[in-house]
Amino acid sequence: MKPDQAELIAIQALGHIAAEEDLLFAFFDMTGLSPDDLRARASEPEILGGVLDFILMDDQRLLAFCETAQIRPELPGIARKILPGGEEVHWT
Repeated sequence: MKPDQAELIAIQALGHIAAEEDLLFAFFDMTGLSPDDLRARASEPEILGGVLDFILMDDQRLLAFCETAQIRPELPGIARKILPGGEEVHWT
C-alpha cells in the first residue's frame, strides 16, 4: 500500500467518525483535539494516523467502518503502519 492510499483510508475513517456524533466526541476525548484543531489539521498524516488508531481500538468500530467503506477489515491496520507513528517498534 502506498502512502496516498493509506491517507485515503484514514480520510474515509474520519468521515465515518464525523458522521456519528458519539464517535466524534469519543475521538475528541481520546485525542484532546478540539473541533477547530481537527478542521485545521485533518489532512496532516499524524492526525490521520490517530484517526486510524481510534478506529482500530475497538473491533466493532473497525468492522462498522469497514462495512460502511466497503473495505476489508485488515486494510486500516495496514494503512496505519504506513502513516507516521505506525511503524513497528523492535526493542531488541
